[in-house]
Amino acid sequence: MIGRIFLLFLLMTIAPAKGEGDIKNVLFIIADDLKASVLGCYGDEVCATPHIDALAGESMVFERAYCQGTWCAPSRESFMHSRYAGDRGPTLGKHLIDHGFYSARVGKIFHMRVPGDIIDGTDGLDVANTWTERFNCQGQEAHTPGLYRLLNQNIETRELENRQSTKMPFRMFASVESDGDGSEQPDWKAAEKTVELLKAHGKSEKPFFIATGFVRPHYPSVAPASYFEDYPINKIKGPEVPKGDWDDIPKVVTTGSTSQSFGIDQYPDNIKQMWSDYYATVTFMDEQLGKVMEELDRQGLRDSTLVIFTSDHGYHLGEHHFWQKSRFHEEVTRVPFLVSAPGFESGRTMSLVELMDIYPTACDLLEVEIPETVQGQSLRPILQDPKRTVREAAFSLNRKTGQSIRTDRWAYFKYKDGSEELYDMAADPGQFNNLAGNEDAAGKKAELEVILMEKVKVSEN
Repeated sequence: MIGRIFLLFLLMTIAPAKGEGDIKNVLFIIADDLKASVLGCYGDEVCATPHIDALAGESMVFERAYCQGTWCAPSRESFMHSRYAGDRGPTLGKHLIDHGFYSARVGKIFHMRVPGDIIDGTDGLDVANTWTERFNCQGQEAHTPGLYRLLNQNIETRELENRQSTKMPFRMFASVESDGDGSEQPDWKAAEKTVELLKAHGKSEKPFFIATGFVRPHYPSVAPASYFEDYPINKIKGPEVPKGDWDDIPKVVTTGSTSQSFGIDQYPDNIKQMWSDYYATVTFMDEQLGKVMEELDRQGLRDSTLVIFTSDHGYHLGEHHFWQKSRFHEEVTRVPFLVSAPGFESGRTMSLVELMDIYPTACDLLEVEIPETVQGQSLRPILQDPKRTVREAAFSLNRKTGQSIRTDRWAYFKYKDGSEELYDMAADPGQFNNLAGNEDAAGKKAELEVILMEKVKVSEN
C-alpha cells in the first residue's frame, strides 16, 4: 500500500502539469463593435447571450481587457501583429503557418468596411500571407428585404429604395428586421463555413488556426425579425446622462458622433430602439457562435483547442450623448475577452490585459516561439492564477486625437491639444466627474502621465 502511494506521488511529481503541451489548435472568434457590458457574463440582465455565457463558464473571463486601437482598422492590425501601432513583424497567422499550421480566415479579421466590403464580398485590408485559405461572407446589409428603420431621422419603411448604406452619413442608425430566416446573413455564413472547416481539418495531423470574424453587432443592425421581438423598447432603460455632463469634458471629445450632431436627441424612444436593435443582433451573433462551439464538441476537439473570444473594441450607444467608437471612455476601450484553454481552470480575473496579448498567449500555449517583434505579454501566468498580473496599465491610442491608460483604479486620457480627462474608476465608474483639473488629484495625474508617456515611447518603437 505504501509503495502504491509512493508511486502515485512520484507520477504526480514528474508528470507535466495539465495544460502543458496539451493544446494543438486555436479557434479565434471575434465580434465587431461588441461592448463587454451587454453580455450576460459581464452582468447585463437584458441581452440574451446563452452561448457566449456558456463559453465564459468554461473560460478565464478577463474583466479588464482593453483594445489598443479605438476603431476597427488599428485595433485589428494591433492584435494580429501584437504591436501597439503598425504592422512590423509576421502576423499571428503567418507565424503559425511558418510553424506548420493550417491557417484560415472566415469573415472579418483584419479591417473590412461594414457594410461596403460585406455587400461586395471583398477582402478589405486583409493580409493575404496570414492565411492558407480565406473566405468572405457576403450579405445585403441595409438592403436586406424587411422592415427598415433610420432612427436618427425617425424613418420606418419596407421600401428598398433610399436606404442608408456604404459611405452614407447616417448609416450607423440603420436597422432591418429581415424577412429571411437568417441564412442570408454574413454571420450565418461565417458559422456554416467555420463548421465546414472544423469537419475538414479537425482530425488532421496538421494543427489549425481558424479565425472567424462575425460582423454583428456592427451597424447596420440586421437580423431576422424574430430576434427583435424579445427587446421591446418598454423593457429598455437606455443610458442615463447627468445634466451638465459635458461641462468638464474637453471640446475635442464633444465633437463628432453625438446625439445632438446626428439629431437622435429629438427622438428619445429611438435611442431605446437603438439599444433594442443592438441587442437583437448580439443575440443573433451569439446563436451563430453556438453553432461553431457545438461542432467543436461534436468533433471531439475541445480538449485540444484553445478558444479565444473577443471584440475589436466596444461601442457608445448614447452614453454621455456619444455614439460609435474612437473615444477613450470605458464603453469603447473595454472589450469582452474569454480564453478557454484545455488543462487550465475556468474563472474570472481583474488583472489588466491588452488585446495585444492574444498573440504571445497563443504562441506560449502552443509551445511556439514568440517573435521578437511582439509587444504583448503571455497570459499564461493569469490562466494559472487569476490573481497574478502581467502589466500595471492598459494602453489605448487614437492616432488622430491622443492616448489613454487604464490602471487598477484610474483612467487617464491625454489629447494632442493638451487637454486631459482623469477618472477615479472606484468612485466614478460611469466616468462623469473629470478630475484632470482637480488640485487634489494633481499628484496622481502626474504619476499617470509618466506611465502614459512610457507607453507612448514603446508604441513608437
